[in-house]
Amino acid sequence: MNQDVLKWKLEGNYFNYNKNNIFYLQKGDGLNLLILHGYPFNSFEWKEAITELSISYKVTVFDFLGMGFSDKPKNHKYSFEEYCEIVNALLKELKIYETHILSHDLGVSIAQELIAREDENKNTFKIQSSAFVNGSLFIDAYKPRFIQKILSNSPTIIGKTISKLLTKKMVNNSVKSVFGPFTKPSEDFLELQWEIINYNDGKEITYRIGRLVFEKYKFLNRWVKSMQETSIPMCYICGPFDPNSGEHMVKRYDELIPKPKIYIQNRFIGHWPHIEDVKSFLDSFYNFQSNYVNHLKK
Repeated sequence: MNQDVLKWKLEGNYFNYNKNNIFYLQKGDGLNLLILHGYPFNSFEWKEAITELSISYKVTVFDFLGMGFSDKPKNHKYSFEEYCEIVNALLKELKIYETHILSHDLGVSIAQELIAREDENKNTFKIQSSAFVNGSLFIDAYKPRFIQKILSNSPTIIGKTISKLLTKKMVNNSVKSVFGPFTKPSEDFLELQWEIINYNDGKEITYRIGRLVFEKYKFLNRWVKSMQETSIPMCYICGPFDPNSGEHMVKRYDELIPKPKIYIQNRFIGHWPHIEDVKSFLDSFYNFQSNYVNHLKK
């Protein structure tokens, strides 16, 4: 195992949720900040940003069940509901009763469901703010990649077969296609992520988690309603070059969310702002947080 990846793994811990081990890691001190990562990667993709964020925040990040260094049960029904229950269980275990949330990609949808649950008093903690980063906030405006459609919107046997046949080149090409033209990930970064995806045979279940993309349709009205009615401060930080959740998602956010706070990155930044231009990304996040803190003081 790569030394950087191994160091990350050894710095973390595990907690048990329904007989499955969930990997988590904490860094820093200060206000609580929970990071929810995206698909198909894991918490390690946030390493550089967390190094900076942990100066001002007590950062908690974990790998979703089926991803990263968490357990990857093969015959499991992955769901947004369960992911939210895992978040609640983890924060209860860590005695975190209020936190800001920073979410990306798949994590955005989990943050949306957590916001809906907060309004129903179903969380064990209070959400202090929510910053969304390049995610399918509104699935009817989302533009999935071809490989997503094949993996996730086909009969189970086909998705299962394709997952087994996936090669590093196929995954890397798909990932690079949603990065900006001048900020492509390094081969070293892709190599590390491929190693983690394959940890505990994770590649074989990528189609199971990928299917959650199309599960979002049944949550669309619920999530939009909760975002429109919540008092939780929210913002959308967007890499506009992203073909999945870029400028078109910004437009929909602006149309549907009252008094929207939007931070658009450089026009050539794609789906991973926190990797492609970490400084600009963090400037946007800090700007949002600063305005939020000032709002609280008034």
